[in-house]
Amino acid sequence: MSTAAASDRRSRRRQQTIDEILDVSVALMETEGVAALSLSAVARRLGMQPPSLYQYFPSKLAIYDALFQRGAEQIRDVQRAARDTAEPADQLNAAMTAFSRWCMANQVLTQLLFWRTIPGFEPSPEAFAPAVEGLADLKAFLQQEVDAGQLHPGATSDDGIALFTAMTAGVLSQQMANEPQAPFENGRFMKLMPVVLEMFYQRYQPTRGKEK
Repeated sequence: MSTAAASDRRSRRRQQTIDEILDVSVALMETEGVAALSLSAVARRLGMQPPSLYQYFPSKLAIYDALFQRGAEQIRDVQRAARDTAEPADQLNAAMTAFSRWCMANQVLTQLLFWRTIPGFEPSPEAFAPAVEGLADLKAFLQQEVDAGQLHPGATSDDGIALFTAMTAGVLSQQMANEPQAPFENGRFMKLMPVVLEMFYQRYQPTRGKEK
């Protein structure tokens, strides 16, 4: 086996172990709580000694950071895929639906991404980058709606983006807090997402007065 092939094999094996550590961490967080993650518990579940685990993640915060990046990347990607396959008039609703479905199916990562559940944890710039890209995607889409005469320019302002994310995250938080096990289609709060979208378009209708 060549040196390059051996190195590639080691890299694949290392990435596989990293993925297994993250998967086990999520499983433990689902049963014990997001903030209760223990490196020793992760090591035991994997049949690994704690010092071996430290070769991949030197601390619990490092695992949280990797999970934050994983979740942010997945949310960005499912929304992009939903927009790409939807009709132009339904792209924002499609992206919202994909976002909501992902969050309900990945509630542990959703808590890590959107709730301050871990004292002292701040995602690294690398882990946070996909979330920044997701917001840029949203702003670019809203700008398209502005250019098409469907929205007032204020929709792409900092306040407009903040309002959109606060409204959608609020519905999601209510669903997870009150009916976390409800099927997506029957969720009492999830049903309100189209209403939230309608309210946003009403707030930033293109004929509204000049922003103050």
